Amino acid sequence: MVVDASGLMETRLSAAGFERVAGCDEVGRGALAGPLVAAAVILPEGTELHGLRDSKTCTKLQLQRLAEQIHEVALAVCIVRVRHDSIDRDGLNPCNLRALRRALKGLGQEPDYVLVDAFRLKRLQWPSLAVKKADAVSKNVAAASIVAKVHRDAAMRRYHKRFKQYGFATNVGYGTRHHWNALIEHGPCEIHRRSFFGVSGFPDQNGVIRPHTARHLEEEPCDAELEET
Repeated sequence: MVVDASGLMETRLSAAGFERVAGCDEVGRGALAGPLVAAAVILPEGTELHGLRDSKTCTKLQLQRLAEQIHEVALAVCIVRVRHDSIDRDGLNPCNLRALRRALKGLGQEPDYVLVDAFRLKRLQWPSLAVKKADAVSKNVAAASIVAKVHRDAAMRRYHKRFKQYGFATNVGYGTRHHWNALIEHGPCEIHRRSFFGVSGFPDQNGVIRPHTARHLEEEPCDAELEET
Protein backbone atom coordinates (compact mmCIF):
# COMPACT_ATOMS: atom_id res chain seq x y z
CA MET A 1 0.00 0.00 0.00
CA VAL A 2 1.38 3.39 -1.03
CA VAL A 3 0.99 6.13 1.58
CA ASP A 4 1.59 9.88 1.41
CA ALA A 5 4.63 11.50 2.99
CA SER A 6 3.83 11.71 6.68
CA GLY A 7 5.44 15.06 7.40
CA LEU A 8 6.81 13.61 10.62
CA MET A 9 10.11 15.46 10.26
CA GLU A 10 8.42 18.82 9.72
CA THR A 11 6.17 18.24 12.74
CA ARG A 12 9.14 17.53 14.98
CA LEU A 13 11.14 20.46 13.62
CA SER A 14 8.18 22.81 14.04
CA ALA A 15 7.89 21.79 17.68
CA ALA A 16 11.56 22.71 18.05
CA GLY A 17 10.96 26.15 16.54
CA PHE A 18 11.99 25.56 12.92
CA GLU A 19 9.24 26.93 10.66
CA ARG A 20 10.82 27.16 7.19
CA VAL A 21 12.06 23.67 6.41
CA ALA A 22 13.74 23.05 3.06
CA GLY A 23 13.74 19.60 1.51
CA CYS A 24 16.08 18.61 -1.29
CA ASP A 25 16.36 15.55 -3.50
CA GLU A 26 17.66 14.54 -6.91
CA VAL A 27 16.59 12.30 -9.79
CA GLY A 28 18.53 10.68 -12.59
CA ARG A 29 21.51 9.25 -10.69
CA GLY A 30 21.19 5.83 -12.27
CA ALA A 31 20.24 6.93 -15.78
CA LEU A 32 22.53 6.06 -18.68
CA ALA A 33 21.71 9.29 -20.50
CA GLY A 34 20.59 12.83 -19.86
CA PRO A 35 21.06 15.25 -16.98
CA LEU A 36 21.02 14.79 -13.25
CA VAL A 37 18.36 17.08 -11.76
CA ALA A 38 18.28 18.29 -8.16
CA ALA A 39 15.54 20.35 -6.54
CA ALA A 40 14.96 22.14 -3.25
CA VAL A 41 11.54 23.17 -1.94
CA ILE A 42 10.19 25.10 1.03
CA LEU A 43 6.48 24.49 1.61
CA PRO A 44 4.43 26.64 3.99
CA GLU A 45 4.14 25.09 7.44
CA GLY A 46 1.14 22.76 7.61
CA THR A 47 0.74 22.33 3.83
CA GLU A 48 -1.56 19.45 2.86
CA LEU A 49 -1.29 18.09 -0.68
CA HIS A 50 -3.16 14.86 -1.38
CA GLY A 51 -0.90 12.25 -2.97
CA LEU A 52 2.36 13.94 -2.00
CA ARG A 53 4.87 11.10 -1.74
CA ASP A 54 7.95 9.52 -3.34
CA SER A 55 7.90 10.48 -7.02
CA LYS A 56 8.70 6.89 -8.07
CA THR A 57 5.31 5.76 -6.76
CA CYS A 58 3.26 8.34 -8.72
CA THR A 59 1.71 8.07 -12.16
CA LYS A 60 2.53 10.66 -14.82
CA LEU A 61 -0.79 12.41 -14.28
CA GLN A 62 -0.29 12.47 -10.51
CA LEU A 63 3.22 13.85 -10.93
CA GLN A 64 2.08 16.64 -13.22
CA ARG A 65 -0.80 17.62 -10.94
CA LEU A 66 1.37 17.60 -7.85
CA ALA A 67 4.18 19.55 -9.50
CA GLU A 68 1.73 22.29 -10.50
CA GLN A 69 0.32 22.44 -6.96
CA ILE A 70 3.79 22.54 -5.42
CA HIS A 71 4.85 25.46 -7.63
CA GLU A 72 1.63 27.28 -6.73
CA VAL A 73 1.87 26.97 -2.93
CA ALA A 74 5.60 26.72 -2.23
CA LEU A 75 7.43 29.58 -0.57
CA ALA A 76 10.44 28.77 -2.74
CA VAL A 77 11.50 26.24 -5.38
CA CYS A 78 14.87 25.86 -7.09
CA ILE A 79 15.82 23.31 -9.74
CA VAL A 80 19.41 22.61 -10.83
CA ARG A 81 20.45 20.55 -13.86
CA VAL A 82 23.85 18.89 -14.33
CA ARG A 83 24.84 17.95 -17.85
CA HIS A 84 25.85 14.44 -18.85
CA ASP A 85 29.37 15.59 -19.79
CA SER A 86 29.85 17.23 -16.38
CA ILE A 87 29.04 13.86 -14.81
CA ASP A 88 31.57 12.16 -17.10
CA ARG A 89 34.23 14.74 -16.27
CA ASP A 90 33.73 15.22 -12.52
CA GLY A 91 32.03 12.00 -11.40
CA LEU A 92 28.46 11.27 -10.36
CA ASN A 93 28.72 11.77 -6.60
CA PRO A 94 30.56 15.11 -6.66
CA CYS A 95 28.04 16.40 -9.23
CA ASN A 96 25.17 15.12 -7.10
CA LEU A 97 26.34 16.86 -3.93
CA ARG A 98 27.16 20.07 -5.78
CA ALA A 99 23.71 20.14 -7.39
CA LEU A 100 21.96 19.69 -4.04
CA ARG A 101 23.99 22.55 -2.56
CA ARG A 102 23.24 24.84 -5.49
CA ALA A 103 19.54 24.05 -5.31
CA LEU A 104 19.45 25.03 -1.65
CA LYS A 105 21.44 28.21 -2.22
CA GLY A 106 19.18 29.15 -5.14
CA LEU A 107 15.95 29.10 -3.14
CA GLY A 108 15.89 32.85 -2.62
CA GLN A 109 14.64 32.36 0.94
CA GLU A 110 16.67 31.34 3.93
CA PRO A 111 15.48 28.03 5.39
CA ASP A 112 15.58 27.48 9.13
CA TYR A 113 16.49 23.84 8.63
CA VAL A 114 17.42 21.54 5.72
CA LEU A 115 16.37 17.92 5.15
CA VAL A 116 18.25 15.89 2.57
CA ASP A 117 17.29 12.50 1.17
CA ALA A 118 20.13 10.14 2.12
CA PHE A 119 23.13 12.38 1.38
CA ARG A 120 24.91 14.28 4.12
CA LEU A 121 25.92 17.77 3.01
CA LYS A 122 28.86 18.91 5.09
CA ARG A 123 29.51 22.52 6.11
CA LEU A 124 26.11 23.87 5.11
CA GLN A 125 25.25 27.34 6.40
CA TRP A 126 22.01 25.99 7.89
CA PRO A 127 21.36 23.15 10.35
CA SER A 128 20.64 20.01 8.37
CA LEU A 129 19.94 16.31 8.56
CA ALA A 130 20.35 13.49 6.06
CA VAL A 131 17.47 11.02 6.33
CA LYS A 132 17.26 7.67 4.56
CA LYS A 133 14.05 7.52 2.49
CA ALA A 134 13.27 11.06 3.60
CA ASP A 135 10.52 11.39 0.99
CA ALA A 136 8.40 9.08 3.18
CA VAL A 137 8.67 11.23 6.32
CA SER A 138 9.20 14.73 4.90
CA LYS A 139 6.69 16.60 2.74
CA ASN A 140 9.35 19.02 1.57
CA VAL A 141 11.68 16.26 0.40
CA ALA A 142 8.79 14.50 -1.35
CA ALA A 143 7.91 17.79 -3.06
CA ALA A 144 11.51 18.25 -4.20
CA SER A 145 11.55 14.72 -5.58
CA ILE A 146 8.39 15.38 -7.58
CA VAL A 147 9.38 18.71 -9.15
CA ALA A 148 12.82 17.32 -10.02
CA LYS A 149 11.35 14.25 -11.70
CA VAL A 150 8.74 16.20 -13.68
CA HIS A 151 11.43 18.61 -14.87
CA ARG A 152 13.82 15.82 -15.90
CA ASP A 153 11.15 13.67 -17.57
CA ALA A 154 10.09 16.66 -19.69
CA ALA A 155 13.70 17.20 -20.76
CA MET A 156 14.06 13.55 -21.76
CA ARG A 157 10.86 13.68 -23.80
CA ARG A 158 12.35 16.61 -25.71
CA TYR A 159 15.50 14.60 -26.33
CA HIS A 160 13.37 11.73 -27.63
CA LYS A 161 12.43 13.88 -30.62
CA ARG A 162 16.10 13.93 -31.66
CA PHE A 163 17.16 10.43 -30.60
CA LYS A 164 14.04 8.33 -31.10
CA GLN A 165 15.85 5.01 -31.39
CA TYR A 166 16.63 4.93 -27.64
CA GLY A 167 13.07 5.32 -26.35
CA PHE A 168 13.82 8.26 -24.05
CA ALA A 169 10.13 9.24 -23.99
CA THR A 170 9.36 6.14 -21.94
CA ASN A 171 12.62 5.03 -20.29
CA VAL A 172 13.80 8.65 -19.62
CA GLY A 173 17.38 7.48 -20.01
CA TYR A 174 17.36 4.46 -17.69
CA GLY A 175 18.71 1.07 -18.71
CA THR A 176 15.63 -0.79 -19.93
CA ARG A 177 16.04 -3.79 -22.25
CA HIS A 178 15.01 -1.67 -25.23
CA HIS A 179 17.56 0.99 -24.29
CA TRP A 180 20.42 -1.51 -23.94
CA ASN A 181 19.50 -3.13 -27.25
CA ALA A 182 19.52 0.30 -28.89
CA LEU A 183 22.96 0.99 -27.45
CA ILE A 184 24.27 -2.28 -28.86
CA GLU A 185 22.80 -1.52 -32.28
CA HIS A 186 23.51 2.21 -32.57
CA GLY A 187 26.13 3.00 -29.95
CA PRO A 188 25.82 5.99 -27.59
CA CYS A 189 24.38 9.32 -28.73
CA GLU A 190 25.48 12.76 -27.62
CA ILE A 191 23.66 12.80 -24.28
CA HIS A 192 24.79 9.37 -23.05
CA ARG A 193 27.02 9.22 -19.98
CA ARG A 194 30.02 7.51 -21.50
CA SER A 195 31.69 6.97 -18.12
CA PHE A 196 28.87 4.62 -17.09
CA PHE A 197 29.58 0.91 -17.41
CA GLY A 198 28.44 -0.54 -20.72
CA VAL A 199 27.48 2.73 -22.39
CA SER A 200 30.56 2.89 -24.61
CA GLY A 201 31.32 -0.82 -24.51
CA PHE A 202 31.87 -3.84 -22.28
CA PRO A 203 35.16 -5.35 -21.06
CA ASP A 204 36.34 -8.55 -22.69
CA GLN A 205 37.85 -11.47 -20.81
CA ASN A 206 41.17 -9.61 -20.50
CA GLY A 207 39.49 -6.58 -18.95
CA VAL A 208 39.91 -4.42 -22.05
CA ILE A 209 36.96 -2.21 -22.94
CA ARG A 210 35.79 -2.88 -26.48
CA PRO A 211 33.53 -0.29 -28.12
CA HIS A 212 30.13 -1.20 -29.45
CA THR A 213 30.10 -2.41 -33.04
CA ALA A 214 27.60 0.29 -33.90
CA ARG A 215 27.20 2.61 -36.83
CA HIS A 216 28.42 6.17 -36.42
CA LEU A 217 25.74 8.74 -35.56
CA GLU A 218 26.12 12.37 -36.51
CA GLU A 219 25.87 14.30 -33.27
CA GLU A 220 24.10 17.60 -32.80
CA PRO A 221 24.90 20.34 -30.29
CA CYS A 222 23.36 19.87 -26.86
CA ASP A 223 20.35 21.99 -25.88
CA ALA A 224 21.56 25.07 -24.04
CA GLU A 225 18.62 24.83 -21.64
CA LEU A 226 20.07 21.65 -20.18
CA GLU A 227 23.33 23.23 -19.12
CA GLU A 228 24.13 23.16 -15.42
CA THR A 229 22.72 26.30 -13.84
